[in-house]
Amino acid sequence: MNNYTEPMPADLLLKLYAYYKIANKNYDNPGSSTPLINAFKANALIQANNMSRVDAMKAYVKLVRIEVIGK
Repeated sequence: MNNYTEPMPADLLLKLYAYYKIANKNYDNPGSSTPLINAFKANALIQANNMSRVDAMKAYVKLVRIEVIGK
């Protein structure tokens, strides 16, 4: 992911954000200074909150493989 330079759709970034936060047990509030961005991030976390850490890790890797590497 670090070498990827193409822009990514917001929905993809929000899913990756939620999976990463869950996988790392980081339940801190979103830290953006923009309230709208925080709302979208919080919503992404709420949508994925029933996932286990392992499922979040698997979902993250799967999404990267499909959306980033597969292109």
